[in-house]
Amino acid sequence: MYIKQLSGLPESDDPRDCPIRNVLDRIGDQWSLLVLLTLERGTLRFTELQREIGDVSKRMLADTLRKLERDDFVSRKVYASVPPKVEYQLCPLGKSLAAQLRPLVKWATVNHEKVRTARKIYRAPARVAAL
Repeated sequence: MYIKQLSGLPESDDPRDCPIRNVLDRIGDQWSLLVLLTLERGTLRFTELQREIGDVSKRMLADTLRKLERDDFVSRKVYASVPPKVEYQLCPLGKSLAAQLRPLVKWATVNHEKVRTARKIYRAPARVAAL
């Protein structure tokens, strides 16, 4: 209930109406944030984007770009050349989202070591046998 109140939208039992599930799910995967933040610097070709991100496979990058393009965060421009030249850039919606992500990136940078330390010292509670 509280999450629905946060959105400011009318009550709905359909999970597809929830902006947290619907929109934030797109950027909550492993690669979308990195793609958006990398493209924030400007237009890049596929190979340039892959090189900038580093450890993403071609298949995962292509899949991520396709999803971001479908949601109008990223645009794709194909040039009729041999070999084909394809460039990606942020759409206005992607630029708007990237601007909102900067504070999250700053928070992650400031708190990265604290999170890593917490993970190291965490001990999962012992499992309780079912009655």
